[in-house]
Amino acid sequence: MKKIFKIVSIMALLAGFTACEVEDKNPVVEPGDAPVLVSPEEGTSYVLDPANPANPAITVVWNHAKYSVNTEVNYDVEIAQAGTDFADPKSLQITNARQISLSNEQFNAKVLEAGLIPFSVGGIDIRVKASLGTSNVMEVISNKLTINVTPFTTDLPKLAVPGNHQGWDPPTAPLLASSAYGATDYEGYVWLDGEFKFVAPNASGQFAWGNTDYGDDGTFAGVLVETNESNCQASAGYYLVKANTAAGTYSTDQANWAITGSATPNGWPDPAPDHDMTYNPTTKKWEITIALSAGEFKFRANNGWSLNLGADNDGDDSMDYGGPNLTVSTPGTYTVILDLSNPRKYTYSIQ
Repeated sequence: MKKIFKIVSIMALLAGFTACEVEDKNPVVEPGDAPVLVSPEEGTSYVLDPANPANPAITVVWNHAKYSVNTEVNYDVEIAQAGTDFADPKSLQITNARQISLSNEQFNAKVLEAGLIPFSVGGIDIRVKASLGTSNVMEVISNKLTINVTPFTTDLPKLAVPGNHQGWDPPTAPLLASSAYGATDYEGYVWLDGEFKFVAPNASGQFAWGNTDYGDDGTFAGVLVETNESNCQASAGYYLVKANTAAGTYSTDQANWAITGSATPNGWPDPAPDHDMTYNPTTKKWEITIALSAGEFKFRANNGWSLNLGADNDGDDSMDYGGPNLTVSTPGTYTVILDLSNPRKYTYSIQ
């Protein structure tokens, strides 16, 4: 009898050990402490630098979240406009580490996406969401920190020029660009054919009817107005179009382009004629196929020097008005293309 009792006792103990092993292999995971943001400090100000886009801008550091088991944790660092209660959060980065770093360019793109205005200081809320697994379960959220950020933009402000030349469709209309962010001196090259207007973008950067638009005051003397306006007018042709929305002026100067210089068969002009280029309405570029010798050349409009383009002399990736002469090193027959379709980013190619 004692022998039987011992056997039963041993079996019971073994069953208990087995149950414990099964239980340990399937632990219950419970969320514990949320992550805690420790850097940056509340109220820190950042002025993002467009001159050094790759330089570090911000490092966000937090203490790890704690769960009831030791497991890898996912962290999603989010930002939103200050005071919006993260109604429209933007993710800075997802990581398993406890910190992230972003460059000026990276952080600038995110805060603009969150709704900040370039070159104006704005508040940004930061938080960290912790979760587990590919389904991001057991989510816990950190404390919130608020910082001040001044973003930048390298995009020049634009005006659209819809009209008879393209079916009066603002989203697909050619564009004018100002000289700098905040400037109102717009210019660009446009093929016009009849009536047209100027349309500003909305808050989302979209061009559409219902936005602010401008036209002529009715005198057709270059006076630009926002209310009680008439459609502007131009006969068919290619124009340098300028508009200053602050000054209330606009102009349309026809520009027919040519190539001239020592590298061309006729040499420098006056009295020799320029070599006229042909406008391609499909590509919106000026083209000429021409035999060039080793030498120099420039682009000029209307057989005169008042409107001419040379090499980029200021590092803005655009040909400059009155810029240095362009060069050809190897004689041959080339197709020369002048592209003025991107406002204030004028380029050429030799093929």
